[in-house]
Amino acid sequence: MHLAHLRLRDFRNYARLDLDLSPGFHLLIGNNAQGKTNILEAIYLLATLRSFRGAGGAQMTRHGRAGYFVGGNVIGQGEHEVKMYWSSQARRLTLDGRAVRKLADYFGTFRAVVFCTEDLQLIKGAASRRRRFLDLLLAQTHPTYLALLQRYTRALRSRNALLKRRLLDAVALESFTHELLATGSQLIQHRRELMPRFSPLARLAYRRIATDEEELRLEYQPSVQNDFAVELAQSRSRELALRSTVVGPHRDEIRLLLEARSAAQFASEGQKRSIAIALKMAQAEYLTGIHGTAPVLLIDDIMGELDAKRRGGLLPLLGRAHRARSQVFMTVTREDWPAELGRDLTRWEVEAGIVKLAES
Repeated sequence: MHLAHLRLRDFRNYARLDLDLSPGFHLLIGNNAQGKTNILEAIYLLATLRSFRGAGGAQMTRHGRAGYFVGGNVIGQGEHEVKMYWSSQARRLTLDGRAVRKLADYFGTFRAVVFCTEDLQLIKGAASRRRRFLDLLLAQTHPTYLALLQRYTRALRSRNALLKRRLLDAVALESFTHELLATGSQLIQHRRELMPRFSPLARLAYRRIATDEEELRLEYQPSVQNDFAVELAQSRSRELALRSTVVGPHRDEIRLLLEARSAAQFASEGQKRSIAIALKMAQAEYLTGIHGTAPVLLIDDIMGELDAKRRGGLLPLLGRAHRARSQVFMTVTREDWPAELGRDLTRWEVEAGIVKLAES
C-alpha cells in the first residue's frame, strides 16, 4: 500500500501542493516550522480522518482562508481517489467520486501508523488515550467495529443527557440503556479478544528497542467485571448522584506494566519513550499481519532523539515496509539525519511551505 499522489489546498502553511510519490523511503528535510510535520498530518488525515496532533479543522486551515482541501491517490488492493474538504459551513469526503455516507465504509481504504512525540501520552496520559489507540486498531482491522463504537457513543451521550435532567424519563432511559448494553457488550468482547493477539507483539517490539531486560505487559481492564446489565443496574444510585453513566467500555483501562509495575508511575522517561515506540511498532506489525500489506509509516521528529539501540530496533520495521513496496515518510533536520538509513531513499527539501526534490 502506498500514496501515489498528495494534493493540498490551503492546508496549514500550504497554499498549493501537488506531490507525485513512489513507494519506498521519503525523507522530508528542513528546519523547524517549515511544514514537514504538516505533510505527515495530511497523510494521516487521509488514513484516519483525524489529526495526530489533536487539531480541529479550523486549526488546519491556512490563515485567512475559509477551509482546506486534502486529496490523494491510494494504491493498495486497487487504486482509489480520496478527496476531503472542510470549512465551518461544509464538510465533504468522497471516495472514487462518490460521497462517503458512513465512515465505516471508508476506514481501511488507506492505513497509516504515526510515530511522534505525542505518543508519550499513551503512557503518561489519561485512559481515554489508550482506549482511542485500541479503538483505532480495531477500526482498522474489523469492518463492523467503527459503526458499533459510533452506536455506543450516541447511546451513551443520549443516556447521559437524560440523567442530567431534573425529571427523569424512565421509558427513554430504558431504551438507551438497552442500546448501551447491546453495543457495549460487543465492544468489550472485541477488545478482550484483541489483547492476547496484540500484547505479544508489543512485548517483542519492546525487547528489540529497550536498553534494559524488563518485560512489557499489557492488561485489558474492563469497567464491566462480569455481567454488564447487572452492574449497570447496581450503579443506578451512583449514576443519579453523578448524573452520568459510570459503568461501561467508555471507562475501560489498558494497563502498561514493566515487571508487573505501572509504567506510568515507575518507568523512567527513556523507558516510557521505548514503550510508546513499541506500541506503534506493534500496531504496524498487527495491521500487516491482518491485511497482508504494510501500512504507510509516518515518523515525525523522533529519530534524532533516539540512541543507537532504539534506532537499531526500529530500522528492521522500516526495512520491511520498504521491501514490501509500502512507504515510509520521515521528517528530519539537516543535523539529525540518521546515517543508518543508507542512501536508497527520496529526499525532499521543505522550506516555508515549498517542497522540492533535493539535489543528489
